[in-house]
Amino acid sequence: MHAYNRLPSSGQSSPSAPSSPRSRSPHRRSKPPPRFVGPKTLPQHLAWHFLSFLLQRQTIFLFAPFIYISGILLYMDTVSFYNLPAPHYAPGSIYRSPQLYGNLRPEMESDSSTADAISTIWKNSYKGGEWRPCIDKSSRGLPESNGYIYIEANGGLNQQRTSICNAVAVAGYLNATLIIPHFHFHSIWRDPSKFSDIYDEEFFVKTLKNDVRVVDKVPDLIMERFDNNMTKVYNFRIKAWSSIYYYGDTVHPKLLEEKIVRISPFANRLSFDAPPAVQRLRCLANYEALRFSNPILSLGQTLVARMKDRSANNSGKYISVHLRFEEDMVAFSCCIYDGGGKEKIDMDAARERGWRGKFTKRGKVIHPGAIRINGKCPLTPLEVGLMLRGMGFGKSTSIYLASGKIYDSERHMKSLLEMFPLLQTKEMLASPEELAPFQNYSSRMAAIDYTVCLHSEVFVTTQGGNFPHFLLGHRRFLYGGHSKTIRPDKRKLALLFDNTNIGWKSFKRQMLNIRAHSDSKGIEIKRPSDSVYSVPCPDCMCRSNKTDVSKSSSAA
Repeated sequence: MHAYNRLPSSGQSSPSAPSSPRSRSPHRRSKPPPRFVGPKTLPQHLAWHFLSFLLQRQTIFLFAPFIYISGILLYMDTVSFYNLPAPHYAPGSIYRSPQLYGNLRPEMESDSSTADAISTIWKNSYKGGEWRPCIDKSSRGLPESNGYIYIEANGGLNQQRTSICNAVAVAGYLNATLIIPHFHFHSIWRDPSKFSDIYDEEFFVKTLKNDVRVVDKVPDLIMERFDNNMTKVYNFRIKAWSSIYYYGDTVHPKLLEEKIVRISPFANRLSFDAPPAVQRLRCLANYEALRFSNPILSLGQTLVARMKDRSANNSGKYISVHLRFEEDMVAFSCCIYDGGGKEKIDMDAARERGWRGKFTKRGKVIHPGAIRINGKCPLTPLEVGLMLRGMGFGKSTSIYLASGKIYDSERHMKSLLEMFPLLQTKEMLASPEELAPFQNYSSRMAAIDYTVCLHSEVFVTTQGGNFPHFLLGHRRFLYGGHSKTIRPDKRKLALLFDNTNIGWKSFKRQMLNIRAHSDSKGIEIKRPSDSVYSVPCPDCMCRSNKTDVSKSSSAA
């Protein structure tokens, strides 16, 4: 129904005048206006008088919301909710992997074409040529030091590793003496380990001796000026990802003046992009000077040997998987799985315990479905198993699982063990007596995992972070520039795992495409925004010529 307009709009004719009564046909009598029929029942009478009263008092507008809501409720009472359509969820927003596994399992188990994947996975990986380590070491002596640098390395094992390597680079650039980095005790990792507990300190100092001076303490003569209290030493609060030139302009003058400076915290305080001389020191520190302490190295190598023994059916080749499905990781992600009410209670408690108030701030809105669609949810053990079976790895494949304590492990690990019965962890490979010296130290346990993952034929990363970041680079450094790492596109995985109607052949085809992409991205050349700790070519490595390749092949 169109609204009545008093004025004619442009381009339209004016309303015509009413016709004269004389011109009307005598046979066409106009209809009388409809007669208003008043209320008949008592409720109608009451309602009529109430509305008349409101209209007379002009207070209907005050009661309009009440009347509107009452009408809605009366209408809803006549509608059956059982006939309403089911809510629509965006593809990939719901955890349906258990249903998918149930549908795919019969065809998966009958598929006999997956046994040789570990032998053929990297067959096309070196089409662009191989690379070799080539880090130049200085052979000349060092000039007189400008002073001492003390840094505090915060975070877990590999965040501390970043701080150590960056500290070597900064000390070399400023011609300073580096004090063995101090590890900051963190409330989450709760590991009181010192540098020498995790790394071979003597080897570290010796490897760097012609490039950067490293000492274990500041001379007493200097510390006496600060009452032997390191907190009284001038501390620089440096912004994250600062340029090396900032250190030259800001830190260097203070270093010359005081002869000692402190930088705390130091994690991620140096930009990835830096001059070749600075990158060379980073490479030297990370790939050559940092070696795990003898106890860690010894147990790590023992577990590598045991994994190879258990992989004899695949020529000693095994897969390592870095799985982040610990309770704190699941809680921090805010993703929802299939644990129901118990899972919600556990996750709420873990979030409050680890990040008090962070997730319950007023106005904070969390969308678990959007998080899953964006590929930010930690993969479950079941999803890792589905992915690897789809990529062509059969039940006879040996897997080393690098992980902390899996959340609700008995339930979540069941399906993964069905798909890969030869799966091992450090707790399964080592005796309680062998693990006892490391058991209550998260960084030392992570260092053991790092060692076993480093020497696997295939490394699978599922969540990102510093652990896979360093392993990517270290494996490239060892294996001719190729990381031999599967890095799945988790946005694609979210959609695939949500499609419970997909067939095994189609699912496998999609997984093989993801595997092929990881192969093609195995060798990468560093861009300015990349880190030499994950992409060592070309700052830490050089291209091998054909002679070098043939020599390495014959040696192998």
